[in-house]
Amino acid sequence: MARIAWWPALLLLAGCGGPQRPPPGRLMFGGLPVAGSLADAKRAGFIDCVQSDAVSMRCRKHKVMFEGTGPYEAAVDLAGGDGGGGFGLVTVWHDTDQYAVYAITDVLEKRGWQSCNTAAGDHGDQMIYSKKGARVGVFMDLSYWGKRRVRVIPNWNKRERRC
Repeated sequence: MARIAWWPALLLLAGCGGPQRPPPGRLMFGGLPVAGSLADAKRAGFIDCVQSDAVSMRCRKHKVMFEGTGPYEAAVDLAGGDGGGGFGLVTVWHDTDQYAVYAITDVLEKRGWQSCNTAAGDHGDQMIYSKKGARVGVFMDLSYWGKRRVRVIPNWNKRERRC
């Protein structure tokens, strides 16, 4: 019978839950935290936190007003089971009306933000709003059947496809 070493697994488990990276610097937009640490999120009222696994934590805020519209639900997803790796975007949605978030894009358009779709023509997965000099992009789901979300993402966060 082969003998299995258990101590390497114990070392791996000991590292779970901690940050995989240092948190990014604090960035706010429209009164919401877009990037920062767990402390930044909590200072902004994102105190309803759930650790769903050893690699991430979600903190929510209820009855959020954004760009003069709302109220909405909002969440930041933090890296590390203890949230120590911080977050790099904020998600906003309405619990019962998936069209409510269009009020956000209406405000952005009135303020001179430009939009594009992530696919060719008038079809796409997301409508992306940008403005020269802004430090963020605003991404709204287009082809979504549940709770349509709007995500505010710092320009340095390049994980999302852009048009």
